[in-house]
Amino acid sequence: MSHTPHELADEFHNDRALLHELKLSNPHFVTLADRYHDVNGEIHRIEAEIETPSDEYTETLKKKRLALIDEISGIISKARTAEKAD
Repeated sequence: MSHTPHELADEFHNDRALLHELKLSNPHFVTLADRYHDVNGEIHRIEAEIETPSDEYTETLKKKRLALIDEISGIISKARTAEKAD
């Protein structure tokens, strides 16, 4: 079990500039990134044993993080495609 948080900049290390652009130009992306940050931070605290909720709650959080990362990944893919088209 890793005690390193999964930050968006680490998950999408090849797209750091695009992440920054999206944070400045896409309010929906900002909302998703904020939610991801909150959920990810809570998972990190659980994995570091700072918080000790039920396994069911932890699994729910991990599923929520995966859903967020999937939606964020879709936005990044579309933005990448749009960049190439320009």
